[in-house]
Amino acid sequence: MTVRRLGAGLVAAALITPALAACASGGTGTAGSTATPTVTASGTASPSGAPAAGDAKQALLDSTKEISNGNFRFALAGVGSTVEGQVHQPSQSAAMQIAIGGPSSDLAMKLDVIHFKPDSWVKLELSGPTANSLPAIKQLNLGKYQHLDQARIKGNRNLGFDFDKVDPAGSAVLTQGITEVRSTGTGTYAGTIDVTKAAEAGSLNAATIAALGTQAKTVPFTAKVDPQGRLSELVLQLPAAGQTAAQEIKMTYSDYGAATAAQKPPADQVVEAPAELYNLFN
Repeated sequence: MTVRRLGAGLVAAALITPALAACASGGTGTAGSTATPTVTASGTASPSGAPAAGDAKQALLDSTKEISNGNFRFALAGVGSTVEGQVHQPSQSAAMQIAIGGPSSDLAMKLDVIHFKPDSWVKLELSGPTANSLPAIKQLNLGKYQHLDQARIKGNRNLGFDFDKVDPAGSAVLTQGITEVRSTGTGTYAGTIDVTKAAEAGSLNAATIAALGTQAKTVPFTAKVDPQGRLSELVLQLPAAGQTAAQEIKMTYSDYGAATAAQKPPADQVVEAPAELYNLFN
């Protein structure tokens, strides 16, 4: 695997980042009912004497609202990648730890990314048999926090962070793509979701979505909300496509309203990022 390939799908590979969240639901939902009606995108329910049609989908749509307040912790796992971190809108800060590849990979990457508006830093660790053979390895200042030029990372989802769109995984966009959903218990749901807009959400890369073909319109999912109706877990079950095996992408949210501000790196551990770092992710 080349460095460029590794960097290109950094957060989007798992992400859906990294990574999801939610809000207090004002609807009654179908939790606790003995019936588990299927609700289609049109809002009609199967005849089962269940609560009003659309309650299950509306509960999940409502569950993502709290994330817009930008105060939560999150985690994302899938496609050989993991992301975990926190967002703290009150201080305009965020932090995340990203890992791509494992011990058996030819090239694995770990990143510690900190955003404290208007600044951003990244500490990079590369490992694996091919890591030391990279031409620019000595210029990457491994082990140091590299201060990033905001003009050079603008629009880059791997290194940048948009405090106007605080959900790395774009759960609100994903839940809007629900095509079928049913309650499976108190605060738990299952159904199918159209993930064709997941690249926009930041959840999957475009190549993965394209490989799914028509299957992208009906990807199975499960979801959980906390006692306050806020999204606590969203799991996508991607089917096999071409040479890609079936895979699971799991996003979780916690500590709504209780996250803390990110910590700026110590000044003596900071250097300016070289051109080689930006090239790695562009």
